[in-house]
Amino acid sequence: MNQFAQVISSFPGTLAVLILAAYLEVQGDACFQFGLYHASGLRRAGWFLGGTAVLVCYSLFLNTSKVDFGKLLGVYVVLFFLVAQIIAKLQFHQSPTKAIYLGGAFIVVGGMIMTLWKT
Repeated sequence: MNQFAQVISSFPGTLAVLILAAYLEVQGDACFQFGLYHASGLRRAGWFLGGTAVLVCYSLFLNTSKVDFGKLLGVYVVLFFLVAQIIAKLQFHQSPTKAIYLGGAFIVVGGMIMTLWKT
């Protein structure tokens, strides 16, 4: 077993992989948003290329980690939501609204159901 496989075989390791994947996905999306709304011309193209590169890295990282993505989808959706809100606040100075807090609570509960429900 290689070192990466050993890391993801534990819950903390898998959680770290999913957090990094969520971070990369959110940052790739943020590059596109910045390019669309805050840049033009070659700078816009640069942001789009950067976003593409980050999203390719996200996809390669997640898919080569051999994490059972379907099994961990609930956890990933929750992590993606949380990371997206942190990035929205830190990078874009956007504070969550009451609707986002409420919807986020449903996302967290739904993720817990998907992850913890034993059938």
